[in-house]
Order: sequence, then C-alpha cells, then structure tokens
Amino acid sequence: MAYFWLLLDSAGGATGESAGFSDRAAAEAWLAERWADLRESGVDEVALRDGETEVYRMSLADEA
Repeated sequence: MAYFWLLLDSAGGATGESAGFSDRAAAEAWLAERWADLRESGVDEVALRDGETEVYRMSLADEA
C-alpha cells in the first residue's frame, strides 16, 4: 500500500491529499517539513492513510 496524507478543513472535509509515499517514515518526514505551510493554507487537520485505511489523524491547529 502507499501512504499519503488526506488534508482536511475545519469541518473535517477533504480539501486535497499529498503525493504517495512508500513508507510511513517518509510520509511523516514530509509532514514535519510542511505542516506550517499547510496550516497557513487552511488545512486544519491531516489524516495519514495507508491505501483505504486511516492510520491516524492529527490537528494542525495551535494548542490553546
């Protein structure tokens, strides 16, 4: 399976997705480099997917 990030808005709706990655580490490294840019462009949450399976979901919002 290929890993990718599903990009979500504040309502939880998909606004796009990243390119595919061969493994989870590569996908997580990509997000580590780009999370601030994604947040600035309106992405509020991301979900790491392995094909059709959601691995985990996380917020990009500032901690209150």
